[in-house]
Amino acid sequence: LFQLFDAEDNIIISRNTYGGTYRMAMEVLSRQALTFNWVDSRDPANIEAAINPHTKLVYVETPTNPMLEICDIRAVSDICRRKGILLAVDNTFMSPYGQRPLEFGADVVMHSSTKYLGGHSDIIGGALITENRELYEKLHFIQKSTGAVPGPFDAWLILRSTKTLGLRYQQAADNALELARWLAGIKQVQGVIYPGLETHGQHKLAAHQQRTPRGKSIFGSMISIYLETIETRDRFLKKLKIFTFAESLGGVESLVSIPFAMTHGAVPIKEKLALGITETLVRFSIGIEDVEDLMEDIKQALD
Repeated sequence: LFQLFDAEDNIIISRNTYGGTYRMAMEVLSRQALTFNWVDSRDPANIEAAINPHTKLVYVETPTNPMLEICDIRAVSDICRRKGILLAVDNTFMSPYGQRPLEFGADVVMHSSTKYLGGHSDIIGGALITENRELYEKLHFIQKSTGAVPGPFDAWLILRSTKTLGLRYQQAADNALELARWLAGIKQVQGVIYPGLETHGQHKLAAHQQRTPRGKSIFGSMISIYLETIETRDRFLKKLKIFTFAESLGGVESLVSIPFAMTHGAVPIKEKLALGITETLVRFSIGIEDVEDLMEDIKQALD
């Protein structure tokens, strides 16, 4: 996607985005004279203020990884239309089942198909979706030229998984909502971040924007929590039995990770801390196991 642009072109990106996006932008493409502005995309006004004559793309992630900040896709798409700028949305956390950015005016939607689209932690892949034929042709040319083409078996595995996407995502999201409400009342947990909680600052926007094909609000299967100390964190992680300590997400199994050292390891410490990504932040990817088993696993590890 970023290879569409030329030297001196500017791209605006959500400040709290996947660490790999930061790494690709700042440690690879910035050396080719692309420039990047990192903004708090929770407020569309911040994006509009960051646009300059060289800006060609606004790239947002919603919800963001791992702080679960929400961007108003419709409001940002209106700004981009007025300014003649493309809007791309990383929709990995919601999947097509939970959010459809093209319907809100996005030009391009990105998915890590490794995650919910694949759903079984057995492929690595990605996808760009657009309704713009001219843009499609340009992206296809780049894909063909660089060789970023999945093998037939990987493509078959993704097609297999789309048949159960709605079932898997709904179960994982239902589990996450129940777990988040439960975690909010656990004394050892210093804070819970989940858009499905009314305490989340953007709960209403998430409820409006994140919806199933039948129109029901859905809040995803990612939860982030704060624990008291690094020592508490480490003891907790070692005691978990059902949750696997791993960096990925979106599979049928539940995972747990430390964003500070794992997904966001490439982000400078000062910037991580400013975003709230501390060493005691723990991120869960909730799977489709029985929710009571997951509760019991967290409870025994905290105890």
